[in-house]
Amino acid sequence: MTTILVDADGCPVINETIAIANEFEMPCVLICDTAHEMHRDGAETITVSKGADAVDFVLVNRIKKGDIVVTQDYGLAAMALAKQGLPIDQNGRWYTNDNIDQLLYARHQAQKIRRAGGRLRGPKKRTAEQSEGFIESLRKLCSTL
Repeated sequence: MTTILVDADGCPVINETIAIANEFEMPCVLICDTAHEMHRDGAETITVSKGADAVDFVLVNRIKKGDIVVTQDYGLAAMALAKQGLPIDQNGRWYTNDNIDQLLYARHQAQKIRRAGGRLRGPKKRTAEQSEGFIESLRKLCSTL
């Protein structure tokens, strides 16, 4: 059975994900660190100690082939793809073997700019359209399984 795993630290679509998981009768697991501890009806919560990438490592170790992973972290998405998971971001974009290298490269370039003292724009304020796009895309993904 497909499980939906959520990188829940800072995830803006937790409630939407749980609702869709319940709609498709799929287990939903929220993984967060102690700084973001949360509990929601309709989902299992796993809380891990704070630490660089602690949530990512726990999540990756739980992925089985065909599990859906909700994350905005390109590195975690790449690891999910390597384990034959189905990663999707908070706006509904599916990470694939066709787009992950370009996304990782862009992240690397942004890190180089920041390390050199440069500044980049932060993300724009989240819109209702982005949430709707996520809901539509996650439903479509779930319906293909």
